[in-house]
Amino acid sequence: MERAPCLLLLLLSVLPLPRASEHAPEPCELDDEDYRCACNFSDPQPDWASGLQCTPAVEVEIRAGGRSLEEFLARADTDPQQYADVVRALRLRRLTVGAARVPARLLFAVLRALGYSRLKELTLEDLEVTGAAPPPPLEATGPALSTLRLRNVSWATGGGWLVELQQWLKPGLKVLSIAQAHSLVISCGQLRAFPALSTLDLSDNPGLGERGLTAALCPRKFPVLRDLALRNAGMETLTGVCAALAAGAVQPHRLDLSRNALRAAAHPGAAPCVWPSTLSSLILSFAELEQVPKGLPAKLNVLDLSCNRLNRAPRADELPQVGNLTLNGNPFLYPGAFKPPENPLNSGVARICEQ
Repeated sequence: MERAPCLLLLLLSVLPLPRASEHAPEPCELDDEDYRCACNFSDPQPDWASGLQCTPAVEVEIRAGGRSLEEFLARADTDPQQYADVVRALRLRRLTVGAARVPARLLFAVLRALGYSRLKELTLEDLEVTGAAPPPPLEATGPALSTLRLRNVSWATGGGWLVELQQWLKPGLKVLSIAQAHSLVISCGQLRAFPALSTLDLSDNPGLGERGLTAALCPRKFPVLRDLALRNAGMETLTGVCAALAAGAVQPHRLDLSRNALRAAAHPGAAPCVWPSTLSSLILSFAELEQVPKGLPAKLNVLDLSCNRLNRAPRADELPQVGNLTLNGNPFLYPGAFKPPENPLNSGVARICEQ
């Protein structure tokens, strides 16, 4: 049988590619347990055939050195049924693809081929998806993912990218993470519901803000969402976040607002916040708070106020009824810790809040 170019492109074709010099170091490394394989095709003349080493692996990471994969575009029209049995035999469960400019037609062809695999977790990082997407399939033919993570992925199609991506994935996605997004403007009218999505992570999008959150939480598209993470997402007030949750009819059990510069009080005249009745855990660590925010839910199982700037212990009337309250790393617990210490090793706050 002819040699395949690499695991990613095995899903498109079994045609050979020219090998680099036999003396060049292998860009792919497979561990001794045949469990994890990592490829870095950053060489000016990458040896794509080295990716064959990854075919036994469960977890595969492929990085293309920032190069364009335009040269493989012709393979996007290959019928994946002709090598479906090969793809089904792969042990692959987790795949990371990063550092490349990928034509949209090629990306969706790979997803179509992965529909024959047992892949459960897909991560796309530092990708530029170029060109127009192919026509959507009549039914989802891509993989049955449980987890999809995207970080620093740009799409030529702008705000329609999530709709296009969703059309290729089989239902059942449980975890969706979108970080450093170039656009979180979602075409809500065309987006289908995510009936199994329990975790949505929009962290590390500092330009999102509360208006962007309202636009991203398309109403009634996340019916079973339990965990919403908004770390470092440009949130400013609890009332704005609460309003966005209400507009999207989102009922999370856990809400992570850490690493946002939150104001303790809402704008004068702002409507009081009506929190989801399901909310039981609220994470407000690293939020630069100098006092306990007003408008907290009346009752919580978990409230994390660690690593803020509280100069005194909160009074009982400032806190909700809470089962597990975390206040570590605040100045009132470490007198003098925020002054220049004679011995830096005495600063407990620095150690607790350094991450």
